[in-house]
Amino acid sequence: MILYRHEPFTDFSEEENRHAFEKGLQLVESYLGREYPLIIDGERITTEEKIVSINPANKDEIIGNVSKANKELAEMAMTSSLKAFETWKKTKPETRADVLFKAAAIIRRRKHEFSALLVKEAGKPWNEADADTAEAIDFMEYYGRQMLELKDGKKVESRVGEFNRYHYIPLGVGVVISPWNFALAIMAGTTVAAMVTGNTVLLKPASTTPVIAAKFVEVLEEAGMPKGVVNYIPGSGAEVGDYLVDHPRTRFISFTGSREVGTRIYERASKVNTGQIWLKRVIAEMGGKDTIVVDKEADLELAAESIVKSAFGFSGQKCSACSRAVIVQDVYDQVLDRAVELTEKLTIGDPMNLHHFMGPVNDQNAYNKIMKYIEVGKQEGKLMVGGEGDDSKGYFIKPTIFADLDPEARIMKEEIFGPVVAFAKAKDFKEAIEIANNTEYGLTGAVITKNREHLEFAREEFHVGNLYFNRGCTGAIVGFQPFGGFNMSGTDSKAGGPDYLLLHMQAKTTSEML
Repeated sequence: MILYRHEPFTDFSEEENRHAFEKGLQLVESYLGREYPLIIDGERITTEEKIVSINPANKDEIIGNVSKANKELAEMAMTSSLKAFETWKKTKPETRADVLFKAAAIIRRRKHEFSALLVKEAGKPWNEADADTAEAIDFMEYYGRQMLELKDGKKVESRVGEFNRYHYIPLGVGVVISPWNFALAIMAGTTVAAMVTGNTVLLKPASTTPVIAAKFVEVLEEAGMPKGVVNYIPGSGAEVGDYLVDHPRTRFISFTGSREVGTRIYERASKVNTGQIWLKRVIAEMGGKDTIVVDKEADLELAAESIVKSAFGFSGQKCSACSRAVIVQDVYDQVLDRAVELTEKLTIGDPMNLHHFMGPVNDQNAYNKIMKYIEVGKQEGKLMVGGEGDDSKGYFIKPTIFADLDPEARIMKEEIFGPVVAFAKAKDFKEAIEIANNTEYGLTGAVITKNREHLEFAREEFHVGNLYFNRGCTGAIVGFQPFGGFNMSGTDSKAGGPDYLLLHMQAKTTSEML
């Protein structure tokens, strides 16, 4: 067994660490507005049409101008990936893992630079950005070590006169469509999982955070990744994304994003196109409607703190964020009142300032969607705090609590993906779990109680992929809490878990008569 410890988070209460992070911010500011070409077969290709990446906390600030791929360039990238696959699949697993370990070391040395870029391009507060970068490092370290464990396959039985082997081979060319909310961690994790298993990758990052992805591909090159193994092709989902999902030579799609886009990809990938000789594999993580359940035998301060932190960390823009709090009626008012008190103390503003708990939401579309849901919430429940937004300079929305929701209310059922949490009352613990399960999603959940029987009941009956007891429902650590959900939360894949790499490979049995 190869020992693994996750990358530590930075303690910003120490002056030395604050100064180091400020230097990272200064470095990032020194290269704002640069041009970023596509990277296809190791070559830099500049296009006339650009994706303009802006700072969501300050719309006037351009992070970078990124070349935009089209179908022709996507086809060029596919050709490059197919060619690179022929040699990369035969490269020793140890060598592929070494690229990940070297890349992890490079990012560890440049940790504050990457975190500062997340502050600027993704609007993440310092601690959230630092955790994102740490998770990216964790994914590379963990998947590299997992590949070393899997490289010799698994033991199977042999008989007299017969010797059998069972080993794993890569699938082929994969399309990685990564999200903006964990613009480094998930983008890096999904890319290197496909890579280290011997596949080649067409990387289409989110259009609001393409600069972080460009910087990451440069790190992979520096770490010794051969040309064509990862091709960087940001572009329109409707044009480039659909083209590659439909492509007969695409072997698998790794997607993180919304239910709407994920189900569309799943449907398109199921079609066998002319010249296609396999069924495409889809690895999808699609979101959640996550609930913290509080019992009458709970630590009520812990409950309120867990709800507020899980609901409003990174402005609620996590698929694991707490968007529903279901409280047993005996303690409902106490937990709600304390959560409102804690929320009123939260600071919101440009995440360049360490002391702001919350920054902006992702872009104008996200802002508009969340504000519409807040209007829905005003009709469905009682507005306790927040409910206001300001998009004059950046996309800022105040942390918002609605109370006294019917379990069937829209804001109790639909994913909002913003700083909005709905409180509902349950008559007892059993009903609270029933309400928590009353959704098409099944990603994360938490139960706050000191009652052991209730914890065990939830372990069996609360239908989510990641269930936490007596803590918030966000913050899974690679290798410790493998992450992924049930139902419409995705394909039950567990990122950062012991079987995740197997999704990128196929098993082969060889049997020799002696």
